[in-house]
Amino acid sequence: MTQTIFITGASSGMGKDTAKLFHSKGWNVVATMRSPEKETELTELENVLVLRLDVTDHDSIDAARDVAVAAYGKIDVLLNNAGYGAFGPLETFPMAGIEKQFATNVLGLIATTKAFIPHMRANASGTIVNVSSMGGRVTLPLASLYHGTKYAVEGFTESLRYELEAFGVRVKLVEPGNVNTDFSSRSLEFVMDQSIQEYLPIAGGMTKLFEKMGPDASEVSAASEAIWSAATDGSDTLRYVVGEDARKILSKRNSQDDDAFHATMKTMMT
Repeated sequence: MTQTIFITGASSGMGKDTAKLFHSKGWNVVATMRSPEKETELTELENVLVLRLDVTDHDSIDAARDVAVAAYGKIDVLLNNAGYGAFGPLETFPMAGIEKQFATNVLGLIATTKAFIPHMRANASGTIVNVSSMGGRVTLPLASLYHGTKYAVEGFTESLRYELEAFGVRVKLVEPGNVNTDFSSRSLEFVMDQSIQEYLPIAGGMTKLFEKMGPDASEVSAASEAIWSAATDGSDTLRYVVGEDARKILSKRNSQDDDAFHATMKTMMT
């Protein structure tokens, strides 16, 4: 029987590339996004169902799930990929923006997962892959909101693993580093009040840090291949790290105490 993957945030980047990869492997693909009427490429592929889903609209999650199950009968893999990054000093962020960041990256992911658990429990099988980030285990300046959401995804996923393995459902994390996508133009919100001078040096340091990390950025195919492995390797592996930059930084984090790692990151900003 042909297997089926259900993907959130499939309009671009890792989500879209993963949809195309699974399609090329002969899977049914349910590619969801907020504005499916704008999609032109995936709609042309056989056995790809493009549906509207906004993770902050819980009714849309249930509706997309029901259409997908009616179309393909069984969802074998849920990929929680939808999300974006809110960057900038916490002081300058309006509460509405803070709430939106957590509603999308955390509560939306939880709501989508919750919607699919009964289906997978009834089938006594399935895999849930949550796209986190190396930023779910290490932090950069001016990203307290984004890191807060990704640390939440890590804790949520690791704990949920205990619950769902009892009836044959695997739960996994994919942790990309810097990936060559249009994340910065489509999926990043930066809020900075230039009149608050105290934050300007650290903003400049962030620019230097990203320049140093740039050469180690991964192609989007590396992320989609990691998602493929997480979904299909049949193992109980929890974490799949993507990218040489992520591996280097996580290695430093694992080998240093808090103060030493903090000093290391500050050095990279000069």
